[in-house]
Amino acid sequence: MYDLPMLGISDSLKAMQVMLEEALKEPERPVSIAIVDSQGLTIQFARMDQCRLLPQQLAYKKAYTAAVMRSDTLAVAERFKSMGRSISEMGDHNLVGVQGGIAIQRPGDGAFLGAIGVSGLAAEEDEALARLGLQAMQL
Repeated sequence: MYDLPMLGISDSLKAMQVMLEEALKEPERPVSIAIVDSQGLTIQFARMDQCRLLPQQLAYKKAYTAAVMRSDTLAVAERFKSMGRSISEMGDHNLVGVQGGIAIQRPGDGAFLGAIGVSGLAAEEDEALARLGLQAMQL
């Protein structure tokens, strides 16, 4: 029998609330936030008012990439670059090599639970906001 750990709604709600509270301090800089399970399926998604379409799409794709690659998107991008390859060679249109997606791993056994993706700010700020959400989960 398989025992697959899953990211639950309660943990993702904590993360989403903290990230949105922080992002709403600057409403003129709208972001989108996606939280996905370990297979890249959406658990939660939020976008601030006036957030354009591209950041909405990228937030999901960053979360998806971090989940299915089991690594933060910056590390994924660096890995492909070091091999002289493009992430598009993987043939999955949802994979992106853009900073702002972080993998969620359970402490102790290291089980991958899912990922958070943020888009709308500078890449470093996207990642910092995602990390704030991860901290809020208190895993």
